[in-house]
Amino acid sequence: MSRPLLFNAFVMNTASHIHHGQWRHPDARQHEFDDVNLWIDLARTLEEGLFDAIFFADVSGLYGPAGGQYVDNVQEGLQIPSNDPAVLLGALATHTKHLGLAYTSNVMQNHPFNFARQVSTLDHISGGRIAWNIVTSTQENAARNFGLPALVEHDARYDWADEYLEVVYKLWEGSWDEGALLRDKEGGRFADPAKIHKIFHEGPRYKVEGPHLPAPSPQRTPVLFQAGGSARGTRFAAENAEAVFIITPNPDVARDQIARTKDLAVAAGRGPQDIRFFQGLTLVVGATHAEVAAKEAEYLEHASVTGYLTHASIGILPDGTRLPDDTLLKDIPNNGGHAHVEWLRRATPDREPTLADLAGARLRNAYFAGTPDEIADHLEGWQAAGVDGVNLMNLRLPGTYQEFNERLLPTLQRRGLAKTEYAEGTLRRKLFGTDRLDERHPAARYRGAFAPAAAGAGAPAR
Repeated sequence: MSRPLLFNAFVMNTASHIHHGQWRHPDARQHEFDDVNLWIDLARTLEEGLFDAIFFADVSGLYGPAGGQYVDNVQEGLQIPSNDPAVLLGALATHTKHLGLAYTSNVMQNHPFNFARQVSTLDHISGGRIAWNIVTSTQENAARNFGLPALVEHDARYDWADEYLEVVYKLWEGSWDEGALLRDKEGGRFADPAKIHKIFHEGPRYKVEGPHLPAPSPQRTPVLFQAGGSARGTRFAAENAEAVFIITPNPDVARDQIARTKDLAVAAGRGPQDIRFFQGLTLVVGATHAEVAAKEAEYLEHASVTGYLTHASIGILPDGTRLPDDTLLKDIPNNGGHAHVEWLRRATPDREPTLADLAGARLRNAYFAGTPDEIADHLEGWQAAGVDGVNLMNLRLPGTYQEFNERLLPTLQRRGLAKTEYAEGTLRRKLFGTDRLDERHPAARYRGAFAPAAAGAGAPAR
């Protein structure tokens, strides 16, 4: 019997997220994403299927070059229009009990003081089920939406994220000591001022006095996801992430990525067991091979090649035209996401991949189709490569997840690849057995760091 895999539903508060064109299918409801009841019903479906989390992607700008055309984005519904997932999570928290609630927020879009407050509020509302997917953004348009002249250079964005995390770690872990919240009606003291501290952070980008306004939430720091696959992104993940989201082309590439990340985590003073790895997959399930073939044909019938090319956001010129399909990826300027290009290079070691290879990989390798037992075999292959869980990407809402529950979950449970019940407690407790970050995590060094005695002794407060 294999150990159970973890499962997240990978979604976005928009019509066309990963699999473009599928919103046109008669059974698809993702075009109704403005309706909160769609998401409430989906969250309940996910809890019925014992999913660990609903994981919301997000962007704060358009795909494509700075000042470029966005006709294709709009006609495809490709992440425009889209809504803020953080607002939606408050509603989902009140209609679920166990489901983790993960969302993406990039370091440009929210000041760390305000972001830390929002996360703590959501963690309180949900009883400790919030996770944050830390991203640095890849859209030039997003940079301009927040007043920057251009997207900051790739590695420098991670330097920015380092300071951003330093601020929120200080607020979540160091501003309030344990036992600071009293709620003492007889004594008339709601909290103990001696145990609540300003952080006085001063860095290259931020100056934050504090203290953190919310009292500590059940997890204090949310479960930390990260998806960087470049050399700098992998180092950042190894130092900070508790869960790493990968979309590698095959288990061999995944095995290499996981091993490198774990080695870096150990070098940073953490343990190889401190990080869970989630592979992004789309699964098409059929009872027979004939049904599987019919479903694949249906997927391809509705797939939008234009949508996939636009989403790749590499090789698009400002006037909306594209470079030739045989353009080598190494010849295309790319200050966006490096991970997909690097993974594609590892999957084609005999030659330099082209723009056509990138688009083709997104379309042809976007799913695995088979019977329940064939899919279980496929998942065992990923698990053998070191993958702990799956970010399950949908073709249709809510059908993909309903089908998982009804047609695939029983086989996975029978083979020990899926759990049969939820553990109690916070999301971190479900994943790691504890409510709070372990002492090896860099955020832990801020615990007690701002008390007067600690600050006087040269603790890392600044």
